[in-house]
Amino acid sequence: MPALLDLLQWPAMAVTLFATWLVGSDQERRRLLGFWCFIASNALWVLWGWHDHAWALIALQFGLLALNLRGARKTEEASEREAEDP
Repeated sequence: MPALLDLLQWPAMAVTLFATWLVGSDQERRRLLGFWCFIASNALWVLWGWHDHAWALIALQFGLLALNLRGARKTEEASEREAEDP
């Protein structure tokens, strides 16, 4: 199991890169998906950081989680406002 947890950093990195690509999109749906991918990557990094005792990385991920939740909320609100305007 520890060897499997060591490998967790690679999917965490891939999800983070994919999320970055999505957040840079002009399409609101892709941006929103990007924030949710970032949130998934935060969870993956916390799991890996806990296994590796990387406490600063874990603290960073909780800070980034708060920012990603904010970004997802703001993207959803912008999408709702746009849907209301004819």
